Amino acid sequence: MARIAGIDLPNEKRLEIALTYIFGIGPATAKKILASTKVDPGKKVKALTEDEAGRLRSEIENNYRVEGALHTEVGMNIKRLMDIGSYRGLRHRRNLPARGQRTRTNSRTRKGPKKTAGALKKKLPAKK
Repeated sequence: MARIAGIDLPNEKRLEIALTYIFGIGPATAKKILASTKVDPGKKVKALTEDEAGRLRSEIENNYRVEGALHTEVGMNIKRLMDIGSYRGLRHRRNLPARGQRTRTNSRTRKGPKKTAGALKKKLPAKK
């Protein structure tokens, strides 16, 4: 099992698919990395030699921001939007969709489970 950028790549996957398990690397970036390191994209992770794994590891470390560093950068960008009081920052602060989606219906992922705001049933006085 190859370990690149702190992530264990799945053994049975092809390299161009397995690299996408790393946060910050998508299909296009994976192909670019494999082309620059001259590693066969169709090769399975378990067939990867130590030399090839080292080349991939150094390419990713030197030229791409992935995993922890990328998570930090994204978090700081959101915090900056909130601090300057932009519309997107306010949406993040209120935990609502920030990219123009409707909220009258849908957006349950951001808003959480529905809070019903209906009238409560009146309690009848106890009989004697």
